[in-house]
Amino acid sequence: MTSLSSPVPAPSWADWVAGARPRTLPAAVVPVVVGAGVAAGAGTAFGDGVVWWRVIGALVVSLLLQVGVNYANDYSDGVRGTDDVRVGPMRLVATGTASASAVKRAALATFLLAAVVGLVLAAATSWWLVVVGVSAILAAWGYTGGPKPYGYLGLGELFVFVYFGLVATVGTTYLAIERVPAVAWPAATGVGLLACALLVINNLRDIPTDAKVGKQTLAVRLGDASTRMLYTALVIGAFGAVALCAIDRPWSLLALGAVATALQPISELRAGATGAALIPILGATARTQLIYGALLTVGLAIG
Repeated sequence: MTSLSSPVPAPSWADWVAGARPRTLPAAVVPVVVGAGVAAGAGTAFGDGVVWWRVIGALVVSLLLQVGVNYANDYSDGVRGTDDVRVGPMRLVATGTASASAVKRAALATFLLAAVVGLVLAAATSWWLVVVGVSAILAAWGYTGGPKPYGYLGLGELFVFVYFGLVATVGTTYLAIERVPAVAWPAATGVGLLACALLVINNLRDIPTDAKVGKQTLAVRLGDASTRMLYTALVIGAFGAVALCAIDRPWSLLALGAVATALQPISELRAGATGAALIPILGATARTQLIYGALLTVGLAIG
C-alpha cells in the first residue's frame, strides 16, 4: 500500500497527462456532442435557438469531470494498494510517479474547476443544475473513494451510464436550448451503453487482479464468460437506441454505419482475448464510440 507521505520526485507534465488517461476522454466528449446534435436539430433550421457557448461550457465540464474521476481513482486505488499490479495504463500513485497527496490535490482542483464552470452555466439557465453538478462530483469521488466505494460493489457501470450517458447528453441539450426533446433520451441511452461497454472491457481485463484485492467490480461478480456477453449486449443495445431515435429523426440511422467498427472488438472478445490482448479491444471500442457519436450527431442535427 502506498503511503500518503512517501517521498517521491516531482512528476513531469507528461506524467500528469498520462495520469489523466487521455484515451478515456472521448467518453466525455461524445455525450456532449450528441446532446448538441439533438439541440441543433430541434428548431426549424439547423442550430436554430442553440446557445453555443453553453455547449462549449458543457464540454469543458464533462472533460474536467472525466479527468477528475481518473485522478480520484488513481489516488483512492493507489492508497488502498489495489493498483499495485496492473495490466492497463500507468497509475501515478501506484508507480510512485507522484505522491498520493499530490494526486488527491489534482483531483480536487479539477473538480473545483468543473464546479466553477458549472456555476456559470447554472446562472445562465437554471439553478437546479447545481444539484446535478454536486451529485456528479460526489458520485465521481465515491466511485473508488470513501469508506465504501461503490465501484468496488459492482455499481461502476451504473455511474457511467447515468452521468456519462443520460446526464451529460440530456444536460447538454437543455443547456443549449433550455428544453429537452423526447429524442434526447434514446440518444443518451445509446451513448451511455457504449460508455459502459468501455468500462466493462477495462474491468474484464482486471478480473484476476481485482479479485485478489477484493475489488468486486461487476466483471468480478459476473465472471469472465458473462462479462463478455454483457459487453456484446451493451453494444447491440446502443444500436437499438439508434432505431428509437430514428422514429423522430430518421437520419439518426446514419449511426448504424458504426456497426462495421463494432464487429471487430465483439469478434475478438468472443474469441477469448485476455489480459494485455484486451487493450486493443478497448481502443477499438473507443473508436466505435467516436464514430457512433459523430454519425449520430450528424443524423440528429439533420433530422
